[in-house]
Amino acid sequence: MWVLLIEDDEGTAKSIELMLKAKNHTCDIKRLGADGLAAAGLYTYDVILLDLMLPDMDGFEVLRRLRANQIDAPVLILSGLSDAGHKAKGLNIGADDYLIKPFDNRELLARIEAILRRFRGHDDAVVRTGDLTVNFDTQSVEIGGNRVYVTPKEYRILELLAQRQGVVLSKEIFLDHLYGGRDEPETKIIDVFVCKLRKKLTAASGGKDYIETVWGRGYMLRAPTDGIESSATAPQRAAV
Repeated sequence: MWVLLIEDDEGTAKSIELMLKAKNHTCDIKRLGADGLAAAGLYTYDVILLDLMLPDMDGFEVLRRLRANQIDAPVLILSGLSDAGHKAKGLNIGADDYLIKPFDNRELLARIEAILRRFRGHDDAVVRTGDLTVNFDTQSVEIGGNRVYVTPKEYRILELLAQRQGVVLSKEIFLDHLYGGRDEPETKIIDVFVCKLRKKLTAASGGKDYIETVWGRGYMLRAPTDGIESSATAPQRAAV
């Protein structure tokens, strides 16, 4: 997950950054509203954390400009302003949630995860495909109740596949999800990640293939069907 944090308080920003890094998330910190707007226009973020009391402009103005520029990333306001009027104003302008300072970082992470589930169309933190279970909150993967250990990038690929299961996703979509427009490698790196992930899932499931390769288009998550040739071995579905 790529997070943009627009926060001028160094202690708060550092605390949030360390919490997110501990969960294998990446956090870009901007101290000024103008810098946050520039970053949001240049890169793709999964969520934006926005302080209201910024040195150059208030957070409400930042939020207005984000939405005016058609940046639809979920926005969670972080503010010491606790009255209902400020909260209502933020939500009416386009914020997805409002968290009052001081807060526990565990609550912040839970709020972020809940926002992302709603934004991506999943009310449940767990997605199941056949015997495969992907838990968005714990960032864990299981097959038949047994844990499958994957790398952070393998998890993020599977996370995206699970969110859009049954839909073919291009390698460009995976690159954007993994790198957010920052120093993106060639698309063939996605083939490498998917190959390694597929091998782990196949080994853990006793030979079942959950990731289908669609020639010339990309990859798709689906429940394995007995008696149908695996996409990993089918010649007409060689890696795209």
